[in-house]
Amino acid sequence: MPVSWTFDDIPDQRGRTAVVTGASSGLGLVAAGQLAARGATVVMAVRDPAKAEQARAGIAGDLVVRRLDLADLDSVREFAAELRAEGRQVDLLLNNAGIAKPGHERSAQGYESVFATNHLGHFALTGLLLDLFRPDRDPRVVTVGSGFYRLLRGGPDLHDLTGQPAAAEPVPYIRSKQANALFGVELDRRLRRAGSPVRSLLAHPGMARTPMNRRYDNAGEWAVTRIGGLLLARSSESGTVPLLYAATAPTAETGVFHGPPLFRWGNRVHSRPVVAPADDPALAARLWQVSEEATGVHYLEAPTVATPH
Repeated sequence: MPVSWTFDDIPDQRGRTAVVTGASSGLGLVAAGQLAARGATVVMAVRDPAKAEQARAGIAGDLVVRRLDLADLDSVREFAAELRAEGRQVDLLLNNAGIAKPGHERSAQGYESVFATNHLGHFALTGLLLDLFRPDRDPRVVTVGSGFYRLLRGGPDLHDLTGQPAAAEPVPYIRSKQANALFGVELDRRLRRAGSPVRSLLAHPGMARTPMNRRYDNAGEWAVTRIGGLLLARSSESGTVPLLYAATAPTAETGVFHGPPLFRWGNRVHSRPVVAPADDPALAARLWQVSEEATGVHYLEAPTVATPH
């Protein structure tokens, strides 16, 4: 059943520390501000610290800015090492940052830029921060996906992470969102199997009016986005509601996709089943293995299956 839930329903966050990626604008900035307003210490993990400092100046609360470039695995390691050196513990990781269009160059490690930013960077970040989570304060990892993950069959291309041959837009974005959904569900499976108190939840904002969704390469893209926006696009504030529901609400569940209704005038949080291709455990396990190999970050190993004699 859809749930009526607003920012006013966010529980007291005093004493909690939240890491929010992509917190200098859009959904991430709204989430950071709302969490800080309710007492959380918020680490704004951003690619452009100067931009984030300007945004932070307009927000009340305990917020700190730290540099994180998810497309560079060295930067991900440096960010995690900095938090560790500061003695920080974590209660919430909001894997929010993302890009929609591939850049002209691959990531620092040579991977397709959208997949590297949206999935590989967050996969590595989660693993590197996992032992910093406090067990007694409702620890959560929330991965921000997209309902678009259902639009393509077969899941992400795990045979060539460099993006060759180049796929037509928006295929790389959809494949990365399939990876987000697969990762969120598989992370929860592995955490449960390990007996960890950390929970992994999935959320999406619907079509939100964010800087990522205001970039057009041609008149056709502008027209499609403009027409769709009249029916579907909601404000950054409205799009952030399902994310913070997943991040803070006592009733939020794992194994489902928390998101808004289809049309922008609805305001309830819907918790929908995860469907193909994100409901395939074998594909999720393969993605996990490929992600470990690509990032060099290994955690929550799958159990070894005994070979019959």
